[in-house]
Amino acid sequence: MRTKYLGRDKVNIITLGCSKNLVDSEVLSGQLAANDIEVVHENKKLDHNIVVVNTCGFIDKAKEESINTIFNQLELKRRGKLDKVYVTGCLSERYRSDLESEMPEVDAWFGTMELPLILKKFEADYKSELIGERLLSTPQHYAYLKISEGCNRACSFCAIPLMRGKHMSRTIEDLVKEAESLVKRGVKEILLIAQELTYYGLDLYKKRELPRLLHALADVKGLEWIRLHYAYPSKFPMEILDVMRERENICNYLDMPLQHASNNMLKAMRRNITRGEMSDLIYGIRNKVPGICLRTTLIAGFPGETEADLEELKAFLKEHRFDRVGIFSYSHEENTSAHLLIDNIQQEEKERRAQEVMDVQQEISYEKNQEKIGKIFKVLVDKKESGRYMGRTEFDSVEVDNEVIINTSTRLRPGDFVNVRITKAYDYDLEGDVVI
Repeated sequence: MRTKYLGRDKVNIITLGCSKNLVDSEVLSGQLAANDIEVVHENKKLDHNIVVVNTCGFIDKAKEESINTIFNQLELKRRGKLDKVYVTGCLSERYRSDLESEMPEVDAWFGTMELPLILKKFEADYKSELIGERLLSTPQHYAYLKISEGCNRACSFCAIPLMRGKHMSRTIEDLVKEAESLVKRGVKEILLIAQELTYYGLDLYKKRELPRLLHALADVKGLEWIRLHYAYPSKFPMEILDVMRERENICNYLDMPLQHASNNMLKAMRRNITRGEMSDLIYGIRNKVPGICLRTTLIAGFPGETEADLEELKAFLKEHRFDRVGIFSYSHEENTSAHLLIDNIQQEEKERRAQEVMDVQQEISYEKNQEKIGKIFKVLVDKKESGRYMGRTEFDSVEVDNEVIINTSTRLRPGDFVNVRITKAYDYDLEGDVVI
């Protein structure tokens, strides 16, 4: 049993939750490495002596996973396999005082905006000149680009502002510099992320400047795909679509969480939009960018949701036939305005409703995929799995969307682009042959 690690410190960062957390971990990795501290991400070898757990506190399942991960690391510490366990991220930001008393073995707790304090624990300096520099934990050919932090919205179900604070945009200059750095390292696709993408610039430039940012990023040489995630539907700036249509390297893809379609639920969720306004927006988007892929995220089982509300949501999906849909069961979060409501729907019933919605979407997805048979798509190769290459079209984001099974006798590498003629279509995936 080891009581003291005698070699050079080696830090393992474990990341839980969303892509925004992943970027935070990558930035921390870059700062540690710049201070000559050995750092790895999700290390399976267990040859490290310090762990930083970057937690998620978004919904109950995510909180449970974060807590279990911390306990697992503390068990390794008790067995002498680790010297230090540090915890950061959203769960730590939100519940630090409670967690400190429940887990006194954790060596230090940090919030979401306390990177310099984490570095102090390693006797490391925060290097401001490293803005945008980070150690990628994604495959080399794609990376996330976080354009802002926090959120000014007051959606009744959401605890993100409690953990991430108010909206803070990064400058266009810093973002372009980071994008250029990523491209030099082999990145071909950048996925723009923020809590609310369309709010970008209001704090810095006093107006919505996502269109200007998109033009600037589209000018970065070697950047093949730019993908937009997490757009807010209320007061959606339609000029974004003009840029998307004009610039070839901006994917015809938009991730716009709507959360529900019943006016009763939208009002209770404080979404500042009606079903009719959402419908007009969707028709307007598709009119401006024909063929655009629309992804949305929904919530099932919000307090007071009736069967009529659920049927309205399913009818909305059938009307608008989204290309991609994700759905969460409602999680009753402390200190949100919805927490004052009675969480009157059992978890099992929430999950049943979520499955009903996904059954509707599964049929839509299958029908849309069948329409792609015989067509040729530009596909980005992501990996080789079980002897077969897997990739994505411009209409598919990483992990959450469809994949393309690529049939070819030619050797391919992750990051290659190939043209693929679709020969088979499944509920959520496609298969096809490389076209020379």
